[in-house]
Amino acid sequence: MLPSRILPVAVFCAFLSACTYKPSFINEYKIDVQQGNVLSQEMVAQLKPGQTRDQVRFVLGTPMISDIFHQQRWDYVYRYQNGKTGKVESRKFAVFFDAQGRLEHVDGDVDVASVDELVAPQSKTRLVDLGSMSPEAIDTPMPPRQEPGYFRRFMDMMGF
Repeated sequence: MLPSRILPVAVFCAFLSACTYKPSFINEYKIDVQQGNVLSQEMVAQLKPGQTRDQVRFVLGTPMISDIFHQQRWDYVYRYQNGKTGKVESRKFAVFFDAQGRLEHVDGDVDVASVDELVAPQSKTRLVDLGSMSPEAIDTPMPPRQEPGYFRRFMDMMGF
């Protein structure tokens, strides 16, 4: 009688422990996690002492941390965790303002622009050709507009 009760319990425990085991060749998918403000070197290079809070917010975006106890400081925090390797990359950047709300100095992991970059104007526009039409294509008339089909007329009548 006793072995007939122990056998189902032992089988149940074996199946339950088998559910918790994961072979090493089976890897679950983990996503890349990106959080915070992404700041590029070009964005930081646009900062100049004396800029207002609105100008700094326009260049860098809304700060991640704006502390009510330290109103003269904005913190931009970035964290990236690779899903495959688990490697974590984090950056911190702080912007400090004076009593009038003007940019005083910055501190953090992103490099500040050099004096040459601040003085020399840089052209940030470029010409993009979306396709040129030949003179023959310009002179040819457009084909006549096709009348809508039955289904389109029905949908227009219904208001869609």
